Amino acid sequence: MSSQKLSRRAALAGSLGVAAAAAVPARGMTADDAAAGLSFACYQVGDQQGLDSLRRGQATAHPPGPGEVRIAVRAAALNHRDLLMLRGRYGARQPEARIPVGDGAGEVVEVGAGVTEVAPGDRVTAPHFIRWLDGDYVPEVFAHDLGVTADGWLAEYITLPASALVHLPEGMAYAEAAALGAAGITAWAVIETLGRVKPGDTVLTLGTGGVAILALQIAKMNGARVAITSSSDDKLAIARDLGADITVNYRQQPQWQQVVRERTGGRGVDIVVETVGLGTLPQSLACCAPNARVGLLGALDQGGGQAPNLSPLYFGNLVLKGITSGSRRMLEDLLRACAMNAVRPHIDRSFSFAEAREALDYLDAANHVGKVVITDFG
Repeated sequence: MSSQKLSRRAALAGSLGVAAAAAVPARGMTADDAAAGLSFACYQVGDQQGLDSLRRGQATAHPPGPGEVRIAVRAAALNHRDLLMLRGRYGARQPEARIPVGDGAGEVVEVGAGVTEVAPGDRVTAPHFIRWLDGDYVPEVFAHDLGVTADGWLAEYITLPASALVHLPEGMAYAEAAALGAAGITAWAVIETLGRVKPGDTVLTLGTGGVAILALQIAKMNGARVAITSSSDDKLAIARDLGADITVNYRQQPQWQQVVRERTGGRGVDIVVETVGLGTLPQSLACCAPNARVGLLGALDQGGGQAPNLSPLYFGNLVLKGITSGSRRMLEDLLRACAMNAVRPHIDRSFSFAEAREALDYLDAANHVGKVVITDFG
């Protein structure tokens, strides 16, 4: 069976369904421990004046309430928004005790009343928008955003609604599931949901960060060709090893859109994962084939305040859509598709829980390709 068929079957398969039985104590905890609350190590965002604001502390978790699940964290994955959060540049400032990081995976250790489909020992993950289960985006999802408006995964334990949880496929490591969180859902939303990718399509993605590399892997899983840009030949070499068909160093070739179009035989690309922003959007649009779909998700370059030339939209009958991550259903479909097609997210480097600050510094230096993860939570 082809990778495309497996991917489509994964996307269309029925939900695993994680519903919200009496509370089951975590292994190693007595009833008295549960009643008193569990003290655990965590990191907090502090005053959000920069990466130095990150502080290690202790938090207390009480028994999960009805429909809730306590999870022992086994892995977390970093995103650019974690850097923005610590710098006070990701929406409103949050309480200093907020636990950061929106992506992670772990083992269920305790369930609250009414939870029947997850049990201690189950391996799970969740989307960072824990109330966006399926369907179209609504702005209200930001009120329950892990690592921002709700405590995230950079801790030994996290308590989440059972309805948000997704079982890890057999054989998928915790770190891999964490790496497929926000970045993977976002790439999936562009390529699968918006792009309706099919074999033979050409997908363009910019840079070699988490979203871009996962977009490359998802596109190849579906039988598409992939064009990717970077300022580093070494990073582009890794992209080629992961299956990239067209690689362009935009420092050496500033008019990279011309190179992409030439190397697609003049036709252009069918799907664009625009990870940078308005500054590169004109070039991305210039790469597009007729009827291409463009997912705009980056804000790294706002184009100096200049309005981009959008004439290719109507001359090429293009679709341009803003993408704000995705739902639990998308994450479930993504995990299943990766498991069925033996696709493992590219993890650049793994740090221990004790090295969380070093992991953030490494991400901030932008020398990575793919995802940076944190493991060894104790």
